Amino acid sequence: MKQIILAAALAVIAMPLVPSIATAGPVESACLRLDRAQATRAMCRCIDSVAQRTLTRAEQRRAATFFRDPQRAQDVRMSRNSRDNEFWTRYRAFGAAAEQACAGR
Repeated sequence: MKQIILAAALAVIAMPLVPSIATAGPVESACLRLDRAQATRAMCRCIDSVAQRTLTRAEQRRAATFFRDPQRAQDVRMSRNSRDNEFWTRYRAFGAAAEQACAGR
């Protein structure tokens, strides 16, 4: 019993020291799941940081779906729906800001 309590206590103490996908934002989590050499933890964290500054939480979740399914991004871009067009404008601004802020990571 002591060993279980000690292990649990050590896990709680070590949690802040170990970055995890569970604490990552939706964009960072989606980015980290990519099977690309450019999708480093530093790059994904930077992109997520920009997303947090430029997109609402709902927009971040929506943008994260584009990592898994790029066709969704194309569908939004080509949409005639005004909400999709407004989102796409903000998404493009996010992309430009992320490109500038995260270049070279």
